[in-house]
Amino acid sequence: MSAARDMLCDTARAVFTGASEMGAVEEAGFGLLLVSEDEDGFGGDWGDLNAVLHIAGVAAPNLPIAELILTGLGDAPLPLRAGATVSLMAGAMGQALQLSIDHVNMRQQFGRPLGKFQAVQQSLAVMACEVAAVDAAAAAMAARIDATGVDAEAAGFEIAAAKLRANRAVGVVTAIAHQVHGAIGFTREYDLHRVTVPLMRWRGEHGNDAHWACVLGRQVVGFGGRGLWEAMTARAD
Repeated sequence: MSAARDMLCDTARAVFTGASEMGAVEEAGFGLLLVSEDEDGFGGDWGDLNAVLHIAGVAAPNLPIAELILTGLGDAPLPLRAGATVSLMAGAMGQALQLSIDHVNMRQQFGRPLGKFQAVQQSLAVMACEVAAVDAAAAAMAARIDATGVDAEAAGFEIAAAKLRANRAVGVVTAIAHQVHGAIGFTREYDLHRVTVPLMRWRGEHGNDAHWACVLGRQVVGFGGRGLWEAMTARAD
């Protein structure tokens, strides 16, 4: 991570944590993240956006931070809005995992922490795999969007794959998180609902599972057998 992105992320954590309205976010200049330096903006790329929205998904999932940042692109097309949502989802899922790990290591049952029980460990391992997959999909998507010059059509495969992967992870992540927390996970006082409720909302925003499965399927069919292999290997270079 570059020094500039480190500074950007530190600022995002400081501004987003505990924020309940958009005033502080706007004043900090996050609406200029994708605006070029020639136009007095930050001149950030999609990797920067991915990092900032990952933090927003943890610290301020109910604030429209993605919409604010995307104003720098003008009228952002649906695929790019979906891509920004993936970054939010990745952050929120990571927070759900961290809250779950903290809870099972603290909560005692039958004289030992819940985290010592193999069944709980297995559930958290499944959850961790889902979170890691969404993180990887978001990172690959960001790299492709930047490589194409923020061309939603050229990065369409990665965007569709990332949104579909994130959508499908939501059910697993939220179910396991609430299972290991038990009743406390549903209380207003506990932080878990702050990320699981937005996750369920984001799953249907800018295209649900069926929509992105169709988009991805049409692209795969369009590539053809040999074309798909060539497209995938070219992206891995």
